[in-house]
Amino acid sequence: MAYLAVRGSGSVNGVSRLHGQVSRQLFAPLFPRWPTNEVPIGHVTNGVHMPTWDSAEADTLWTEACGKERWLGTTDNLEHDIRQIADAPLWEFRSICRKRVVAYAREHVAPDMAAAGATPDAIERTNQRLNPDVLTLGFARRFATYKRPNLLLHDPERLLRILTNAQHPVQLILAGKAHPADAPGQALIREWTHFIRRGPPHPPVIFLADYDMLMAEHLVQGVDVWINTPRRPWEASGTSGMKVLVNGGINLSELDGWWVEAYTPEVGWALGGGQEHGDDPAWDAAEAEALYERLEHEVIPEFYSRDGNGIPVAWVARVRESMARLTPHFSANRTVREYAEEHYFPVATSYLARAAEAGATGRQIVDWQHNLEKKWATLRFGEVTVKPRTTSTSLRLLYISMGSTRTQCESNFTPTAKRQFRRK
Repeated sequence: MAYLAVRGSGSVNGVSRLHGQVSRQLFAPLFPRWPTNEVPIGHVTNGVHMPTWDSAEADTLWTEACGKERWLGTTDNLEHDIRQIADAPLWEFRSICRKRVVAYAREHVAPDMAAAGATPDAIERTNQRLNPDVLTLGFARRFATYKRPNLLLHDPERLLRILTNAQHPVQLILAGKAHPADAPGQALIREWTHFIRRGPPHPPVIFLADYDMLMAEHLVQGVDVWINTPRRPWEASGTSGMKVLVNGGINLSELDGWWVEAYTPEVGWALGGGQEHGDDPAWDAAEAEALYERLEHEVIPEFYSRDGNGIPVAWVARVRESMARLTPHFSANRTVREYAEEHYFPVATSYLARAAEAGATGRQIVDWQHNLEKKWATLRFGEVTVKPRTTSTSLRLLYISMGSTRTQCESNFTPTAKRQFRRK
């Protein structure tokens, strides 16, 4: 079906820059003898509709900084305006968002546990695993093996130590589904379930069942850090990490999909260094180690490093830069504009050219084709005359084949041939 679509389309694009590169390699057989980088597949990186995913608090913050109609026109001034927000209101905004997602997780997990026969005491103990003042990591998506949702579980004991650190605690909210026919994906969920139920100490981790868009909306609005660990280059683009941007969440992601274009050290954290190693277990182990290192030595210390007012200044600066620089660029505003300028407008222009004079050019082509088909059987070759013609190239070959000097060779030429030969 993909080959059929490519052959029948006026233009073809991937949904991120890296996806465009991968697609040119995948579809190179359709364009034999073309250099891979010239295979006619471009890219338009995905974006998300920010008003769908921002929280009420985020809407208020953006409205005060950029105006209510900020997404209805150009986004040129948004980056500058967001950078004017001071540390205190930005940190207060993020604290409120975190409290809301913790409250949502508690409300959601209670009925699920009750339906499974858990006692009120057990439900309360589970609720107490989450603290609205603790660094909150989020991971929510379809559980598929290439997304490596269990990379954090590579070393369960180390993860437990990270989560239960008395001075700098961390909590994790998980959600997701596996396809009913995807047994390996279901096994990944069971692995997390076993980890959550272990103890003591019980890890501050909650898995939310029945993952859907409404749940995703709550999670992207509240978590501090959004984790994404796909196996490069399998993530075509990914959009879940884009949805946290408007809400002040920060990404910690593999350098795959959209994050390759978005990442700089000022806006988040990266894994992988851009290498591709297939499903090599050794490389998975190396990236799991890098993930633990990022959390232990960069993410967690920055969150808990506070000034005299209790504000993590470096963390807030990263939040501000992520919101300012990335939110406008990875919004649907930019994506739709690129599709219009690079694809829709050229197609419309081409159509208008074809439709000029009631499609006269098209009719001429069709008439020519019909005429050729109708008269093809009557075509005959007439008398054929072969007239030899000496070119400058053949003169040089003649000169070489004769093994003669130039003067000897030219003595055999006509005056016209001599002039041609000398010019060459």
